[in-house]
Amino acid sequence: MALSLIVFDCDGVLLESVDVKTQAFARIGEEYGAEARDRLVAHHVMHGGVSRYRKFEWLYREVLGRSISEEELEALNEKFVRYAYDEVMRCPMVPGAQETLDRWHGRVPMCVASGAPHVELNQVLEARGLSRYFVGIKGSPPGKADLLRNIVVETGARPSDSIMVGDAGTDQYAAETVRTRFYGRGEYFKHSGYPWHDDLTRLNDYLEELFVEP
Repeated sequence: MALSLIVFDCDGVLLESVDVKTQAFARIGEEYGAEARDRLVAHHVMHGGVSRYRKFEWLYREVLGRSISEEELEALNEKFVRYAYDEVMRCPMVPGAQETLDRWHGRVPMCVASGAPHVELNQVLEARGLSRYFVGIKGSPPGKADLLRNIVVETGARPSDSIMVGDAGTDQYAAETVRTRFYGRGEYFKHSGYPWHDDLTRLNDYLEELFVEP
């Protein structure tokens, strides 16, 4: 195959920001009591890569027993950003991520597909000096599979020549739905049948095996 597109998730793949955002969800849930906090955190952990707006809707529907208004959604998101933004700006990159970006920049188009809100995602990557590596940075909405499909279509890449690098089941599902290759970050993928490692320090070697010089 010819490696023609590399797509990264952001939280937990480029940036070590998963714990930061988990703590932010805990602070949001705490306002509704310990049970709401624990259930929201558990739901968040089980649904990595899903928009936080959908998680806030779940909190209100499944835990608080009522629907959430657009105003309440935006208010929760504003709180979340206050809780998490500064920490996301300070958190380290995932080991191997910078080396991967440096190795493939200018060789193969790279994009980001993340469940984080689109504008916020672009702001973070721009402020951290990472946006220059990518030909496309796409955040929610829509969901991860649609984000990945849109990126593949917009870049003109063949799905079979593309790879999604992710750290959650939603990333794997997106790759399977769009029929791209997949590389997992973390032990979650230990028995998945996909290539994986604890971080991205082995990703370059794997990508070099796929790459065919034009």
